[in-house]
Amino acid sequence: MSTGRTHTRTMHINLFLMGCGHHRAAWRHPQSSVEQLGDIRYYEALAQVAERGKLDAVFFADSGAAGNVSDGSWWYLEPLTAIAAMSRATHRIGFISTVSSTFYTPFHAARLLASLDHISGGRIGWNVVTSMFDAEARNHGYRKMPDHDERYRRAEEFVQAVSDLWDSWDDDALLFDRQGHYADPGKVRAINHQGEFFHVDGPLNVPRPLQGHPVLFQAGASEQGRALAASRAEAIYAVAYDLPAAQSYYRDIKRRVKAAGRKVDVPIMPGLVTYVAATEEEAKAKQRELDELLPADASLRQLALFIDQDCSEWELDAPVPPLPSLENFSGPQGRYSTILRIIDTENPTLRQLLGRLAAGGGHCTLVGTPETIADQMELWFCNEGADGFNLMPPSLPGGIEDFVDQVVPLLQQRGLFRRDYKGHTLRDHLELTRPGCN
Repeated sequence: MSTGRTHTRTMHINLFLMGCGHHRAAWRHPQSSVEQLGDIRYYEALAQVAERGKLDAVFFADSGAAGNVSDGSWWYLEPLTAIAAMSRATHRIGFISTVSSTFYTPFHAARLLASLDHISGGRIGWNVVTSMFDAEARNHGYRKMPDHDERYRRAEEFVQAVSDLWDSWDDDALLFDRQGHYADPGKVRAINHQGEFFHVDGPLNVPRPLQGHPVLFQAGASEQGRALAASRAEAIYAVAYDLPAAQSYYRDIKRRVKAAGRKVDVPIMPGLVTYVAATEEEAKAKQRELDELLPADASLRQLALFIDQDCSEWELDAPVPPLPSLENFSGPQGRYSTILRIIDTENPTLRQLLGRLAAGGGHCTLVGTPETIADQMELWFCNEGADGFNLMPPSLPGGIEDFVDQVVPLLQQRGLFRRDYKGHTLRDHLELTRPGCN
């Protein structure tokens, strides 16, 4: 049931696309779209559904390694390339892709993203990550991943250099004077960046993006990640298993943003997995149908990545063995913290934990009717848990169609979500100001 409040702000909702869906067994379902994962029309159609629902953006994560090729939960189109096509099949919805500050150079990233911002009419965002795994590092000239602190120092410098490259062209630099200059040489300048990790002369060979800067997303959960998010991010993705976890992260980040002297409202969007049906029993049946398709070996490999240790010999129907504390864990901390919270709260067997992580890897999972799901989203939104959500449908296209057709209308009726777009750029959708040139 709605809280009955009058809402002075509305949610921001992204669609996080992942192959056939975020459930690792979704591709095995008889009605999955697994044969279409290389067909750009599949992704264009999903973006069009999200745009019909007036969502802010479509988001792609990315990886620098192939992983297990027998597991069909991944996709095989490079996201920035796919976004170029998807933006031409849509009109208003934004597009966001992971960009690794460990593997990209500032000039390459700035050029790609500026080009996409021009192609899309100002609808691009970038989710800056430091990457995680040695398998990725070995594909990009490293023997192993640089240590955590080094990766975050590089990320900070990377973001600064990319931003400076975008600002190397003034907004009014282009003249198109056929009797004189194509661009005003006085309004295009070198950046002469000399840092610990990068040496970049500039200027960029693409004029300034339509948004000034494509919108910067970040998703750090470690101390360094939170610091980077607070100082740089314009929107933040988060992992939150339940409302108390969401509130803890939300309040900490909002405090850090204020302490950094930033007078901006940085929206925080936790991941959200939804199983939507007319009754709770039908929704649970949808979840169970996918869970029963899940091979245990693939789930154990996923868990091993999250906890950074081999668990292939653990007993499936016994309690999860003790894990190191968060303070003693050297891997990515956001997902690991969530796993510890699930274990502490639910005391699951290993098999139960695998099922819980099968879709969304520990993000909040709501199973129920459109009304109960809208109720929980409103609860989080009104109680310092979220400014919106990063939707992670367990199966596609059904998961996003169910949400757009059944949940979005309820959110709109409650005044929690837009009925139509008010602007044309991703910055417009997120109510972010356009940065001027430095």
